[in-house]
Amino acid sequence: MRIIERNYLQELIEDIGTPDIKVITGIRRSGKSELLESFIQYISSHNRNANIVHINFSLIDFESLLDYHKLNTYIEDHYVKDKENFLFIDEIQMCHKFESVINSLHSKQLFDIYVTGSNAFLLSSNLATLFTGRTLELHIYPFSYKEFMKYFELDDAINSFDKYFTIGGMPGSYLYKNDNTQIEYIKGIYETIITRDLIMRKGIRNKNLLLQISNFLMDNISNLTSINNIVKYFLSHNEKASNKTISSQVKYLCESYLFYEVKRYDIRGRKYLATDSKYYLVDPIFKYAILGKKDLNYGRVYENMVAIELLRRGYEIYVGILYKKEIDFVAIKRDEKIYIQVADDISSIETFNREVDPLLKIKDAYPKLLIARTKHSETIYEGIHIYDIGEWLAK
Repeated sequence: MRIIERNYLQELIEDIGTPDIKVITGIRRSGKSELLESFIQYISSHNRNANIVHINFSLIDFESLLDYHKLNTYIEDHYVKDKENFLFIDEIQMCHKFESVINSLHSKQLFDIYVTGSNAFLLSSNLATLFTGRTLELHIYPFSYKEFMKYFELDDAINSFDKYFTIGGMPGSYLYKNDNTQIEYIKGIYETIITRDLIMRKGIRNKNLLLQISNFLMDNISNLTSINNIVKYFLSHNEKASNKTISSQVKYLCESYLFYEVKRYDIRGRKYLATDSKYYLVDPIFKYAILGKKDLNYGRVYENMVAIELLRRGYEIYVGILYKKEIDFVAIKRDEKIYIQVADDISSIETFNREVDPLLKIKDAYPKLLIARTKHSETIYEGIHIYDIGEWLAK
């Protein structure tokens, strides 16, 4: 597989030497292990005083270290005085009580520590409980469109977009030339997430219900959704499930990094709203693989792609509400704020006016964007920047 340098590598480089436990998280097969390998190669070539201890529990070579006492002994035995010692552990959850080892090593300040592992263990909400030392989480996503273009050596952001729309950002699928084989690869990742990360780890008994909830969320990406809506949907299909059960399983699907929940924000009242959320899929390729492309709503898929890209760029995102009208995204990063509408085809005057009207009603001076499949370079309408989605994703 061709390896490209991702922006995450620079983030790791900038954090070298900080006293944090660095934890790399993200959906399965999004490139966590490859990122770690690239980082190790960088250190090896740039730091002659580095001593690197690298353990990958997905390899049988390290099976003897699955006992946490043996793991600790092995690591401490490989410490070299007067060297800069780096510790890298892949699939760390395979070692029972791994957190005891990491906490002990961190307390002794012997190593600069980096770990990756199953999402069932290394959840953002669990890191403070697992590790007594301060953690620094690097959350990675599937390939962005910009990384996709770099991988396939493409230079026309507008006209190359349809290929990315079809193939998606899961880099392992790029090794397969046949469309059906690519889809089977994606289905395999999905089945592993459902079976190993959720059913086995969470003790879920009703796999069929979990799959139905996942299918519902996939079919409703970019739509406002509530737990009550899902309960009513199942009742209408003669399937009974409690609010508590569905709420728990939606939470698990988000913890696996398959879905991301985005809440609502009242722009005029400047307050967050508790009712309804939107759920975005980490990559629409999972929707194609599981549900197919029949009756595909391009506008909703584009909105999903913009949501994940905003998260990838480090924004907090919310669904904006102003005078009972929806703004697709309020994106916030420190003192920066952006209002964004996303659509498919805005060539008709009716559609165009419907999309820009909510943006024109916002009276503050923060940037306003309309992103659609225009197939043209950026234009500006009454202060609103209008982008083709391929052009914007590649910025």
